[in-house]
Amino acid sequence: MWDTSARLLRLLSLLQAHREWSGADLADRLGVTPRTVRRDVDRLRGLGYPVHASPGTGGGYQLGAGAALPPLLLDDDEAVAVAVGLRTAAGTGIEGVGETSVRALAKLEQVLPDRLRRRIGALTAFTVPMLRAPEARMDPGVLTELAAACRDSERLRFGYRDHGGAETRRTVEPHRLVCTERRWYLVGWDVDREDWRTFRADRIEPRPPHGPRFTPRPPPAEDLAAYVSEGVSTRAYAARAVVRLFAPLEEARQAFGPMDGTLEAESATSCLLHTGGTSLDVLVIHVVLAGLEFEVVEPAVVDEHIRAVRDLLGRALERSRGRARAGE
Repeated sequence: MWDTSARLLRLLSLLQAHREWSGADLADRLGVTPRTVRRDVDRLRGLGYPVHASPGTGGGYQLGAGAALPPLLLDDDEAVAVAVGLRTAAGTGIEGVGETSVRALAKLEQVLPDRLRRRIGALTAFTVPMLRAPEARMDPGVLTELAAACRDSERLRFGYRDHGGAETRRTVEPHRLVCTERRWYLVGWDVDREDWRTFRADRIEPRPPHGPRFTPRPPPAEDLAAYVSEGVSTRAYAARAVVRLFAPLEEARQAFGPMDGTLEAESATSCLLHTGGTSLDVLVIHVVLAGLEFEVVEPAVVDEHIRAVRDLLGRALERSRGRARAGE
């Protein structure tokens, strides 16, 4: 015989498994009387579950849609399928989906029994997705650990490798994960440096135990996506420029992504690109290859690099023409 709490969970699971149940079927599944089923349905309604009942011989009980999502009860196969789907979404870096998938995956993996963790781990390890891969492979386990620390306002300790491979130890109050199509970033308050920092998640190696908990600080910017984009595409480089693109903002966004710079609408037919590069020559070539009409706003020295690139391309064109004439 089920106790009341276990029976309510079992009843909820049955109602989620099929669209409609008769009272007799539910009573038979639970090993109770139809009267007990009616009382349990009333208890679920009291807890906020919208259980609808239709009278008559063809009637029954049906779980409806409520104002808020109720807790879902999944069997083993369903839990594995959901976890694998969330890991796939998290790993592809799809804008607007990846971060949400990581948060959901963190909640799910927190309650998964070991037997299901092993099944999911095996399926993930021996599956090769034929998808557009992100620039850096990201361990979903690390992402869920970072997401859980953000959710719980718990200090993180980790080793961090910079672009040159040098490793430092960090203690950070994590705020949010930000994802692009190619990479994941953690935005957090660096306790030792007493400032906000952006960390590439694939360079983070967690060093638990984590903690203690902290009181969240106001974020460094209202738009964290723009904040991270500016940091990785502009502030990270010594060579920087502002370029006016003679194209609508939406058209410019097709040519320049968050990793290339930040775009600012100026008029219906133009926008400003704030960008950076390892050198001004590289910056100029990157802008030229986008194929949009442009002019440099600042700094003026960029014009010299544009002329140098123009002369270089002109000489290459003349040599090509010379070979073509020689072959005629």
